[in-house]
Amino acid sequence: MIDAESAFTRAARGRRFAALASVLRRDPPLCRRLAVYDEQRARRPRAVVARGVREIPLAAVCATVEPERAALFDSSFRPAAATRARWQRLWLAAHRGAPLPPIAVVQVGDEYAVSDGHHRVSVARARGALTIDAVVEGVDPG
Repeated sequence: MIDAESAFTRAARGRRFAALASVLRRDPPLCRRLAVYDEQRARRPRAVVARGVREIPLAAVCATVEPERAALFDSSFRPAAATRARWQRLWLAAHRGAPLPPIAVVQVGDEYAVSDGHHRVSVARARGALTIDAVVEGVDPG
């Protein structure tokens, strides 16, 4: 449990330092927030194609489809204080080697927007993982 606490503290501190650096650079506030992909608007003109479970690069996960989750994580999926309990439970499960379910994402070009699994993405990034299992849905360009 102590390891989970220190891992969360490191991740949350990284979020605070990144926010401070962004303010000092005078970046717009929207640059610090997790991007929100408007899935509903994208689904209207196009069909969603299920692509199944596969391993995707964590670096390509850069947005969310849930606007309320955008406040809980920054653009690098570093956690806010409100996520502490769940984040630590997932970190402990991953540390013990428990199998975590795949996240759910919508593919947008070469990138992905998370619809389920924000905490799992955050924990995987904090643990230094390069890839994560995901159920991928894509927006058909046609």
